Amino acid sequence: MPANLPPEYYAAEKRLREAKSHAEKIAIIEEMLAIMPHHKGTDKLRALLRRKLAKLREELQLGKGKGGKGDFFTVKKEGAGQVAMAGPPNSGKSQLLASLTNATPVIADYPFSTQRPLTGMICFENIKIQLVDLPPLTSTTDLWVYSILRNADLILVVLDISGDPLGDWENIQALLSERRIALVREVSDGDLQEGRACKKAILVLNKGDLDPDGEDFKAFQELLPGLEIPTLEVSAKTGMGLDELKKRVFQMLEIIRVYPKPPGKQPDMENPVILPKGSTVEDLAEEIHKDFVEKLKYARVWGSAKFQGQRVFKDHTLEDGDIVELHI
Repeated sequence: MPANLPPEYYAAEKRLREAKSHAEKIAIIEEMLAIMPHHKGTDKLRALLRRKLAKLREELQLGKGKGGKGDFFTVKKEGAGQVAMAGPPNSGKSQLLASLTNATPVIADYPFSTQRPLTGMICFENIKIQLVDLPPLTSTTDLWVYSILRNADLILVVLDISGDPLGDWENIQALLSERRIALVREVSDGDLQEGRACKKAILVLNKGDLDPDGEDFKAFQELLPGLEIPTLEVSAKTGMGLDELKKRVFQMLEIIRVYPKPPGKQPDMENPVILPKGSTVEDLAEEIHKDFVEKLKYARVWGSAKFQGQRVFKDHTLEDGDIVELHI
């Protein structure tokens, strides 16, 4: 079956041949995978590109990448999920990072104060979620920035409510669209729709302290009545709306916290196992130790079961907050 690749793919392939740094090559291959149609004719090519992508990432992590701008600007995922921030200059992303996490970024009134990825951990109840601040998105933004956005579990688009949020929103969408990244509330049918990498996102209108009556936020919502992704107004400076933002981030990550309970002992309620929503008892057993899956006879569940301590089997779907006692 022929591949039937679109012209955009061949244009990206040409840029790949001319790319110098590993970071640039990684970003371009990710773009090629997003452009490539899904059918049997592209299976071998897709597998080849994924192998090349894995090798480049491994070399980059080991510091073996060839010289070039952005070679070492990658972020290893940590915590319960990785959330990356995107926005125009002076949208307050660095202040938001400082207010939500223990990070100490450079916070300045001048644009482009963030030159490389900066990370911190959001503490939400008893888990930690990684937050990544990135250089602002402009027409000259390096490709490695889009690579990090493409690989994040969730994107926060941060805009300044006191500036031109509507114009900034349109510009950010256009820049992401050029790199075939689409922002959605939910991802269906894998991570691709119509040749684009679909990323779950929240639109954050920052500097709400400059909009005390919420009139600017209300006007923004009225101008975009069909906006699909969740939209929140916050103030990184005063803390307004940050608790709600943390809750929304947790919900959008679609993860659950499960607490393994050794027979005859109490569970550790401060150190849950993090699993994707929809996971089963079998998934939990495999996460704890791969040998548990074959040896697992049954489990007892407190929480989502019909009654506390109910005996269930491998295919039982778990919910957030479940306590699970595995019997092997």
